[in-house]
Amino acid sequence: MTTAAPPFADALASPSAALVLDGGLSHQLESAGHDLGDALWSARLLVEDPEALVAAHLAFYEAGADVVTSAGYQATFEGFARRGIGRERAAGLLALSVDLVRRAARRAAAGAGRPLWVAASAGPYGAMLADGSEYRGRYGIGTAALEAFHRPRLEVLAAAAPDVLALETVPDADEARALLRAVRGLGVPAWLSYTVSGDRTRAGQPLEEAFGLLADAEEVVAVGVNCCAPEDALRAVEVAARVTGKPVVVYPNSGERWDAAARGWRGRPAFSADLAEEWREAGARLIGGCCRVGPDTVAVVAERLRGRGPGRDQGAQG
Repeated sequence: MTTAAPPFADALASPSAALVLDGGLSHQLESAGHDLGDALWSARLLVEDPEALVAAHLAFYEAGADVVTSAGYQATFEGFARRGIGRERAAGLLALSVDLVRRAARRAAAGAGRPLWVAASAGPYGAMLADGSEYRGRYGIGTAALEAFHRPRLEVLAAAAPDVLALETVPDADEARALLRAVRGLGVPAWLSYTVSGDRTRAGQPLEEAFGLLADAEEVVAVGVNCCAPEDALRAVEVAARVTGKPVVVYPNSGERWDAAARGWRGRPAFSADLAEEWREAGARLIGGCCRVGPDTVAVVAERLRGRGPGRDQGAQG
């Protein structure tokens, strides 16, 4: 947190709250010409070009985001080890991911005129595998092993003092159980967001069941969905709000589809500020975008949610 402001959980608690989240970090980096085509994805730049990450984070703050997430999604001890990076340096890179967002927030603070928060991203186990498993879940390992994977990284991220831990793109309620154990006692609030398809997690569990796990978790201050189709978000927001009574976080993809054979995006973006207003009315208090949502789109959402936007739009693409 870079200016005087209530703690993150308090900021979310107001029924009228509507904090704006950033968009897709990888999309912003690729738009700036960076090649992310390897297993570390955006975390590669923690090693090779940290200032590029600061610039990308700053673009989202300047577009109107109140909360910006770090490049920690695919940053893990195991992933760095495959690059020959030892545990001590890997821990430093994890902490650096948080500090780079904080640097961007400091640069943006003078012109922002509003509190800015820093979120430390922690992706699922499948992100470390770098084989698309985060969109399937069911990794074949138990909850204890998943907790053992997540806890050391979360300890390092928490020690870097972000305002919130972003436990994101979780495909499986079993992994959510492990994450709930892994964040206990860290002293930093967290949000947990599933990736979903229709009315189920990617692993196939009903959303009522998946969100029910989170209702009594004190460390989790917001629940919701990310990295899903925009049309799947409203139902998930409604279920999350009803089942947990917690503030809801929602940040879906643009709506375009990845064509693996052609290695390109297909279709038209469906993400819009109109949808963002519907999500807020359904209980969302932290609203942004994920893959293929850039600063231009975040700016439209920010204007609309703050009551300064133009008439109903047809879906901006950043």
